[in-house]
Amino acid sequence: MIPEPVRVTLPDVTLSVIDAGEGPAVLLLHGFPDRATLWRPQIAALVAAGYRVIAPDLRGFGDSDRPDDVASYRLHRSVADVLALLDERGIERAAVAGHDFGSVVGWALAMRSERVTRYAALSVGHPEAFRAAGLEQRARSWYMLWFQFPGVAEEALPADDWALLRRWLHRDADDELVRTQIADLARPGALVAGLNWYRATVDPRTFADEAPLGLPRLAIPVLGMLGTADVALGEAQMTGSARYLDGPFTYVPVPGGDHWLPARHPDTVTDALLRFLTT
Repeated sequence: MIPEPVRVTLPDVTLSVIDAGEGPAVLLLHGFPDRATLWRPQIAALVAAGYRVIAPDLRGFGDSDRPDDVASYRLHRSVADVLALLDERGIERAAVAGHDFGSVVGWALAMRSERVTRYAALSVGHPEAFRAAGLEQRARSWYMLWFQFPGVAEEALPADDWALLRRWLHRDADDELVRTQIADLARPGALVAGLNWYRATVDPRTFADEAPLGLPRLAIPVLGMLGTADVALGEAQMTGSARYLDGPFTYVPVPGGDHWLPARHPDTVTDALLRFLTT
């Protein structure tokens, strides 16, 4: 049984957080346009396996605070949120798994803090590998530029009962994941908050720049998972992650898997996480 989320007040924001189980800590970070319940199957399995799971709704999503200004969604703000959350929950070190934008936060957290013991990146590979993946990856990421125009995506995405989102991101599937995402995004200010993550992070002037960023190399174990049918992310940006790591890297492709691995391929993700955490 997964407990109800609790409201956790941090120095800069109040987050809705699932805190379940006892044992070694595992931090789960969702992405756009999800909330912590994306990880529901993994939370249950990890708790049953003897782990304590911390899964927040990141700022702007779910039932967490939604600041109005774009600058509030800069990456360093969410990294600070996560570190403050670990402090508030009394957790010194944790294994981390991230999906989509949560994976971006996870990479940044692992590079900036020694409190991450190992890292599982779902869908989004190392930032340097993404940058080096070339124009094919940039073409898949077209929406990141489209999101930069205030008011445009806000008008187009909800139109005709969210027809574009359903067709583009979910191939017209109609399941609990889709219904949860749409219900969340339809709340006042929620769609703008989600888009602000991209507006605060993606600089159109450097979108096609492939020059290395010079990021710190990680020595911790890293797991990378990618659905082979992901519409937004290609294999090169994930498998290329190994070039920027000093620790062991394990790549687990999910044949036929779409972008929403934790929800649509829960057994595959859960099994890979449990193996990763015990090796």
